[in-house]
Formats: sequence, C-alpha cells, structure tokens
Amino acid sequence: MATYTSTLPDNLLKELAKASKDLKMPKNKIIEKALEIYLEQLDKLAYLKSYKRMAKDEDMIKMAEEGMADYYNQLLELESGD
Repeated sequence: MATYTSTLPDNLLKELAKASKDLKMPKNKIIEKALEIYLEQLDKLAYLKSYKRMAKDEDMIKMAEEGMADYYNQLLELESGD
C-alpha cells in the first residue's frame, strides 16, 4: 500500500478526529472510505451526463430503437416456437 501525505484545514481535521474517536476507527480508514464513496459518486455523475447526452443524440436513439425491434422480434420467434 502506498503512503500519501496531505494537508487539511484545521476544522476538517478536528471533525475527522472526532469521527475517529466516535466510530473507534482510524482516521486513515475514514478518509479511505470517504474517498471511495466520493469517487463512486463521480462515476455515477459521469454516467448520468453521458446518458443525458445520448438521449439528445438522434443516431443513438435510432440504434436503441433498432435494438429493441430486434429484441422484440426474437421474443416473438421464441413465443411461436420457431
């Protein structure tokens, strides 16, 4: 595991120390978990933005519609036993 050194504002360090004491958890573990959660949220935001862009892209909409039509036809074939 790599070591990372950083500075934080005093008020944030105080809150971190309190959380560490209250949770009986090392400060580095709290920071690690908080960073994991934050990065997950950034990923979700990136996906959301890309889906919003795709919703406005006529070519993407056409491809999705064609894919759904193919899927529907496959379901009909399975239903008819062909």
